Amino acid sequence: MKTLNDFNFENKKALIRVDFNVPLNENFEVTDATRIVSAKPTIIKILEDGGSCILMSHLGRPKGFQEAFSLGHIAEKVEDILGVEVKFVKDCVGAEVEAAAASLEPGQVLLLENLRYYEEETAGDKEFAEQLSKLGDIYVNDAFGTAHRAHASTTIVAQFFPENKCFGSLLAQEIESIEKVMKTGEKPVLAILGGAKVSSKITIIENILDKVDHLIIGGGMAFTFIKAQGGKIGNSICEDDKMPLALKILEQAKEKNVQVHIPVDVIAADDFSNDANTQTLDINAIPDGWEGVDAGPKSRAQFHDIVMQSKTILWNGPLGVFEMESFAGGTIELGNSIAEATKKGAFSLVGGGDSVAAVKQFGFENKVSYVSTGGGAMLESLEGKTLPGIAAILE
Repeated sequence: MKTLNDFNFENKKALIRVDFNVPLNENFEVTDATRIVSAKPTIIKILEDGGSCILMSHLGRPKGFQEAFSLGHIAEKVEDILGVEVKFVKDCVGAEVEAAAASLEPGQVLLLENLRYYEEETAGDKEFAEQLSKLGDIYVNDAFGTAHRAHASTTIVAQFFPENKCFGSLLAQEIESIEKVMKTGEKPVLAILGGAKVSSKITIIENILDKVDHLIIGGGMAFTFIKAQGGKIGNSICEDDKMPLALKILEQAKEKNVQVHIPVDVIAADDFSNDANTQTLDINAIPDGWEGVDAGPKSRAQFHDIVMQSKTILWNGPLGVFEMESFAGGTIELGNSIAEATKKGAFSLVGGGDSVAAVKQFGFENKVSYVSTGGGAMLESLEGKTLPGIAAILE
């Protein structure tokens, strides 16, 4: 696995695929700069070597050239975070861009315009990738969030740098963190899967059963398992068509000696709102008109004990409707348990949109070992898929 440390960037131009697909408000100001901050170590390392950086990214899903999706809006923010001047060019291929890249001096940074202004980017067009490749001497992929897509700038462009391509420090960290959970992690290994639907996590569950010792199934998806085993779940969310699959998963886990833990009690509400009436109930005895919205106190205590005895922890998905303050308790307590286990030496990886949002919202970001920056890419890695953006560097 080639990383930044395998190259000296002195007098070299690094063409870096970053993931600057950041949220903007109505005034086009960046509201969450995490992805820009995450790319900083790679960029600074190259500049300190005496190289220059050409940054390419997409932003949103524009239909052709739409000013609202211009990366020009974020150039100033990138400059603030890096602490270096960032030049911006209003295109990503063509004579003007090639001239701007050619005139770049060591220590300088050039930000290209939105790659997705061109359909060729998402189509993985080879000629478009070749145009991009003319801009740099070494290709660096540091965009984990798009590594699961075979786009021109994430995968195809690597073909034009047979010897001179590597992973940036963010992407290398992502790969190492997932490998710690899936291959090299110290046992016992625990996976916590939450969220609303079993269907979105089936492939992950099937893939990780060979790698984990404990599996906690929480959130809305737990009710499909409970109902499949004959429990009464009231109005709780359930995928009836996935009940046979839930039973099959439990059977497979038993065969592989994986201990599956499902909540034993829940906080139930009579309405899907923050100020609904609530009561604590056994998870398999929820009356009609009530729905489970968070893990109950017995479940939280049980999960705490399992987390504390684990040495490697993967957390993907919340335990309840954490977006509503009244139903965030289970997710917060789980976060506290993982933070405590991490402090005592466990390795903890958090990934997937909702759990990452929860970790940020409740201040656990610096209390776990690693927070993944890629939602879809992280899930596909856990499903055991080889991501095209990663394969392109390894080839």
